[in-house]
Amino acid sequence: MGTSGERVIAAGLQIDPELYAFVSNQVLPGLGLDEDAVWRGMAELVAQIGPRIADALATRATLQAQIDDWHRERSGEPHDAAAYQAFLESIGYLVPVGEDFSIETDRVDAEISQIAGPQLVVPISNARYSLNAANARWGSLYDAVYGTDVLGVPPTGSGYDEERGTRVVAWVRGFLDDIFPLAQGSHRDARAYRIDRGGSLEVELTDATTALTNPGALSGFSGDAASPDSLLLTNHGLGVIIQIDREHPVGSADGAGIKDVVIESAITTIIDFEDSVAAVDVADKLAAYANWLGLMRGDLMTWVTKGEHRFERRLDPNRSFATPGGGELEKRGRALLLVRNVGNLMTTDAVLDAQGAEIPETLLDAMMTVLIAMHDFTRPAALRNSPAGSVYVVKPKLHGPAEVALTADLFTIIERNLGLAGNTVKIGVMDEERRTTLNLKECIRAARERMAFINTGFLDRTGDEIHTSMEAGPVVRKAEMRDTRWIKAYEDWNVDAGLACGLRGRAQIGKGMWAAPDNMAQMLEQKIGHPKAGANTAWVPSPTAATLHATHYHRVDVAARQGELAGQPPRATLSDLLTIPLASGAEWSEAQRSAEVDNNAQGILGYVVRWVDQGVGCSKVPDINNVALMEDRATCRISSQHIANWLRHGVISAPEVEQSLRRMAAVVDQQNADDPSYEPMAPAFDGEAFLAARALVFEGAKQPSGYTEPILHGYRARRKAALGVMS
Repeated sequence: MGTSGERVIAAGLQIDPELYAFVSNQVLPGLGLDEDAVWRGMAELVAQIGPRIADALATRATLQAQIDDWHRERSGEPHDAAAYQAFLESIGYLVPVGEDFSIETDRVDAEISQIAGPQLVVPISNARYSLNAANARWGSLYDAVYGTDVLGVPPTGSGYDEERGTRVVAWVRGFLDDIFPLAQGSHRDARAYRIDRGGSLEVELTDATTALTNPGALSGFSGDAASPDSLLLTNHGLGVIIQIDREHPVGSADGAGIKDVVIESAITTIIDFEDSVAAVDVADKLAAYANWLGLMRGDLMTWVTKGEHRFERRLDPNRSFATPGGGELEKRGRALLLVRNVGNLMTTDAVLDAQGAEIPETLLDAMMTVLIAMHDFTRPAALRNSPAGSVYVVKPKLHGPAEVALTADLFTIIERNLGLAGNTVKIGVMDEERRTTLNLKECIRAARERMAFINTGFLDRTGDEIHTSMEAGPVVRKAEMRDTRWIKAYEDWNVDAGLACGLRGRAQIGKGMWAAPDNMAQMLEQKIGHPKAGANTAWVPSPTAATLHATHYHRVDVAARQGELAGQPPRATLSDLLTIPLASGAEWSEAQRSAEVDNNAQGILGYVVRWVDQGVGCSKVPDINNVALMEDRATCRISSQHIANWLRHGVISAPEVEQSLRRMAAVVDQQNADDPSYEPMAPAFDGEAFLAARALVFEGAKQPSGYTEPILHGYRARRKAALGVMS
């Protein structure tokens, strides 16, 4: 070890001193490792995986150029689907499909392999949000229904609405009747719950005593059996706790003394270092790594202020119950945490190679997140994030089997250098790039011993669809994209491929985000389609949404549904997936074109202004109609690529786009008028945020895979430098 200027030299690498000190002083104590093991491993990653990442990025660019040329050469001709597929095979974009197989992943926690339920995604940069998401394993169904629009409209006023409360209780009792029916009568008529001497649940009604139709649903209780404080019921592997307290303001008004019904909600949570995070320098990365360290050690804490009250927020404890047979049962109090690393595109100056060049950021993320996760293995078994002894790393934006194989090899090197057993690190593959979708079976094969998760992502996947086919012609309007042939095929193909490769009972097959966090009634109506489609998890935008979405997994037996689908022929074909979403023969009025561009421009600006000016990577952003939507880089990618496509094919002109951006900047300024830290984009239109949004559109066709990261990072770095907060 030595120094060079302000950098620490270790294993031939030039390391930022703050990063080096963080690893030495905060991460390594308690792990039985020294600095040499870490930086020797990092040097091996840089030497062996770094060149493969460079080759993979070059392959992406080469394939894209060949596809662009193919479409340009046939401009004006009808699309020849058969010739197109043959061409993609000839250039290696489509790879041969091998023999059938099943994944071999072992040491997998039940939350991944057995329990179907909601999944949260949360930015690691915000400690409070991370703790809230980790603690979202259990949620109040009373609060979720009362505080949202599930009953038709959201609550009004600050006081308690007794009539609304009565409707909430009725709604929740209806849920209990559906999932845990009584042999006679209804939970609405319950006057008392108790455990009899045989360990069965007795429910006293107004004029009778009854029991559960399925007595085995009672898993545990707390308090006195004759007058329990709580009852734990289980269905499809998910817990529901009926809490009883006749002294509580709610329980005192309830016939059975029920104060709340708390249900198992976010079974898993992805702690995100990628699309929902704005991390552009060493300071940003270290803040994120420190939060991950707190989660893995179990000591992350933040202060929360609500009104006049200030209190600590920490990780929730487990929940203990007595079993009907006289034993004890402990239920996990926190979601199982997965961690999403960045993709392969960006580099970081936190570590430089021997020649002084930045290394791939994904290598630093991989080493740091796994190293930090080793603290989990030092904790008592009951408190560990992964009792099975695994680290779950979600890898986004991988293009095809070779990049998945590269990722598997990356973790093999890390495990060897850190002294971990082989395949300790499990891989979750985001099926959000076209080349991964088309070759999904071979992508799964490339990580068959590590595969723990595949997931569809409509927005990123659509962004890549538009960018890949940029030269083919103008695409349909964004709202029409969900009705295109390839989208339906994509969603079915993902599930069918996962089941065919043996993910059932071993790994998660996931679906994407519900983007409207204030529209919970609509979510309850529509998102049940995800478990019905055979997905054993799906993304939700908040702990409240997780609680409501959890009711779907009580209503749908996902394991049984996957069994049904596994015995059926595949529902999608390669031809379906290769159907380009072109607006063939479409004629849009000037008003339609203007509305489409305005909608895209407003969404881009509303997101980018917070990313660049405030360093917020994911937030609830009002759309052009003032409907709050969860926005991250994926939403920004599809919107910018859509405008870039219409610009490329003359559907709209550059002056029209420029005018739209300026009009929408004024709209976004108005939407943020109550934020004292907000700096308006209009009328100067010369700030970093506006210029970044403009670049995303006018330079969108040239960006690698249409990604937004290079432009956003550049303008955020300029903004931080201007504010004097750059590390």
